[in-house]
Amino acid sequence: MLDRDDLLRRQHVLAEFGEFVLRCDDLQTVLTEACRLISEALGTGLAKVLEIEPGGETAVVRAGVGWAANVVGTMRIPLDEQSSETFAIEAGAPVIARDVETESRFSVPDFMRAHGVAALVNVPIRLPGGRAFGLLQVDAREPRQFGAEDIEFLRTYAMVLGPVIDRLHKMRDLEDTMKRYRMIVEHARDYAIFLSDPEDRITDWLPGAEAVFGWTEAEARGRSAEILFLPEDRAAGVPRQEIARALRDGTAPDIRWHLRKNGERVFIDGRTIAVRDGARLTGFMKIGQDMTERRRSEDALRTNEARLRLALETARLGAWDWDMVGNHIEWSDEHFRLQGYSVGGVTPSFEAWAERIHPEDRAEAERALLRARDERIPYVAEFRTVHPDGTTLWCSASGRFFYDEQGRPIRMIGAMQDITERRQWADRQQVLVGELQHRTRNLMSVVRSIAEKTVRASTGLEDFRDRFRDRLDALARVQQLLSRLQEGERVRFDELIRHELDAMQGIGTISLDGPSGVRLRSSTVQMLAMGLHELATNAMKYGALGQAGARLSVTWRYEPDGEGGEPWLHIRWREEGVAMPAADAPAAGTGQGRELIERALPYQLGAQTRYRLEKDGLDCCIALPVSRTKG
Repeated sequence: MLDRDDLLRRQHVLAEFGEFVLRCDDLQTVLTEACRLISEALGTGLAKVLEIEPGGETAVVRAGVGWAANVVGTMRIPLDEQSSETFAIEAGAPVIARDVETESRFSVPDFMRAHGVAALVNVPIRLPGGRAFGLLQVDAREPRQFGAEDIEFLRTYAMVLGPVIDRLHKMRDLEDTMKRYRMIVEHARDYAIFLSDPEDRITDWLPGAEAVFGWTEAEARGRSAEILFLPEDRAAGVPRQEIARALRDGTAPDIRWHLRKNGERVFIDGRTIAVRDGARLTGFMKIGQDMTERRRSEDALRTNEARLRLALETARLGAWDWDMVGNHIEWSDEHFRLQGYSVGGVTPSFEAWAERIHPEDRAEAERALLRARDERIPYVAEFRTVHPDGTTLWCSASGRFFYDEQGRPIRMIGAMQDITERRQWADRQQVLVGELQHRTRNLMSVVRSIAEKTVRASTGLEDFRDRFRDRLDALARVQQLLSRLQEGERVRFDELIRHELDAMQGIGTISLDGPSGVRLRSSTVQMLAMGLHELATNAMKYGALGQAGARLSVTWRYEPDGEGGEPWLHIRWREEGVAMPAADAPAAGTGQGRELIERALPYQLGAQTRYRLEKDGLDCCIALPVSRTKG
């Protein structure tokens, strides 16, 4: 347990770091200072910031204190399964090694051992939006029991670093754009003051005007003050309108962009004042403050705010900002929509938020909110919102509480987004995984059955190999058909029979006749395909597909209301013109194929079969239940 002095010292470290980052916009300097402060606060002497490199396979030591000169900016740590850094990034939480000599979860890089590292803590640094930047790593040269206070302090420090890094990255990106304007702003004087005669010709040109507008006194004297106005303003008569108003009211605002000698624009917040000697007009005095820097900052702020709004709208993020002291909440437009309110149609409040949460999810969502507040952890929750029209959305919400010096929650900021599609895909994925497992079990059973029956029917290893390979090829063709199916689709009989017969290189004539689009039940496809394969194989070896002049006709019909009211498919396989073996010759093609058709199909598919050898060829009938709809 830390004593009061330690806690104050750590708070001072955070405050000192906060003040430092406000003064410094160099990322390397900021990260180095962060390491220095954290190592002093924990008394370790070693600290570093690791940045994940493109590709995510390594992390470079971006900044650090206490390390040799060849470490910072050079040393890289592989982000593999054996690194503590990977542990922390994947877990999204601090990873502690109190004694690396007894650590079995991961290995410690050689350069760290060379520096005497005996204990370490890895804390992920995440940028706004949750993307991992890298890690804050504190190392000690002797085994150390990092306590809960240490870890909480490091987590807070890392949470501060994330937005700071993000801000400096954005500043770096804007630096090139702002560079041209910064030179003007930094070296320009603030006020331009000059006088003109009643015709508005410049008579007195003070140094501030020269600094702001660029003309020297000699160049400006005697010229019309219109030279300071933009061409489009001159064309629109703005200078004359301004003078007329000053003559009428005594003064006229002059708040607009103006023109410098070099053609650059400068924004002036000023006034034109009519100067009189009694009733006589002696001229005009113009006083203006160079507000270019502020104006550009305001424009940038408006642009950033517009970009933020656009980003929130594009990502469909519903943001909220809860002032807990004043009990005032602000919602973004998308927040209203996610909860089924019209934008501005309700005063944002805790009650308005909770009211639209599904009753089954409300208690847990509120408990998560209170737990995040009391335990000072990020708020993360998923819940359903129910809209007045009955629409239900799944939302993912995350946020963070902020506290005053006494530890009282004073503010909470967060965002939520619609994850309905993700949840639906997750549910669909579970169904698909279940279907895959079911099909895999069926496939293994079929393969095992094929192997067992092929062994019994084979005369030797060579014969087994040929038979088994042919049957596996047939099974593979069926799997190819199944793998192309989308949700709700079924294999159709006409494509199954054509797929099988196309694989044969027979010499007989083939005739196919039947309705297209008869959908087979997924549970029957594999076994039926194996039966058709056996018929086709026997036809190649002994029947119509292997004899010139022979004919094979496959006909089928769809019976919508078959036995038990189920739709049935009736298939007839008829071979004609086949030279059949003599009556006393050994039977050919009546082994495993016939057993599969006469016994396996009825048993496994509930099929009705007939297998008969006529004088001129095989006559086989198969009837089985199929899916109710035709495609």
